[in-house]
Amino acid sequence: MIELGVNIDHVATIRQARRTYEPDPVWGAVEAHLGGADGITVHLREDRRHIQDADVRRLRETTQVKLNLEMAATDEMVGIACGLKPEMAMLVPEGRHEVTTEGGLDVVAQESRLRDIISRLAEAGIVTSVFIDAELPQIEAAARIGASVCEIHTGPYAHAFHDRGRDAEAPAVLGEIDKICRAGQRVRELGMRFNAGHALNYYNVQPIARLAGIRELHIGHAIVSRAIFVGLREAVREMKALMRAAADFSAARGT
Repeated sequence: MIELGVNIDHVATIRQARRTYEPDPVWGAVEAHLGGADGITVHLREDRRHIQDADVRRLRETTQVKLNLEMAATDEMVGIACGLKPEMAMLVPEGRHEVTTEGGLDVVAQESRLRDIISRLAEAGIVTSVFIDAELPQIEAAARIGASVCEIHTGPYAHAFHDRGRDAEAPAVLGEIDKICRAGQRVRELGMRFNAGHALNYYNVQPIARLAGIRELHIGHAIVSRAIFVGLREAVREMKALMRAAADFSAARGT
């Protein structure tokens, strides 16, 4: 059954805008859980622009669903992850000047170093995911380094969907969906879990949620944005309902 991991980074973004103590990301995690989130995701960036070390420690102590720690592939972050022991650590590329993650991790270019990092995380009992573009060489490299999960970058699909007037049947959109579909098939063939995420929202999520074998979607900005108007619990509930409806439709059709 498809699951929803809610990224609560932007609860902390609002807090950090005033350098104060509210809104509390831990409170956000509780509300997301009550709305039906299957997991909580946070990205502890090297520049600590939103989530802080104390947030992750408190989330580890209080979160009753699985915790996914997005992190750069650095010794500092590996040390933090091994100390906290989240259920999953997702290795992502990170740039100080980017507003959000701009592309997938280049596993092919750094296999040796990433293999060592995944080994260290595995020794600490942490499942490791890699955030990668829908490219077969990257998927095959992920399998070689021992990743358990591939999260396929859905940004290009989301941008095509928006640019084509939210037309899910536009050729450019269908082309991006096909890339993700083929990537997911290869991920599963290689014995890894097929997750996806980035720039998914209430309008574009269903074509991705319908894909065969997809296990989990990670969504943050759209949910936190909607929460301003309807509350976080309801925003999560609405997103999960859309995902489940799409997955059930696909299962009924046998696709």
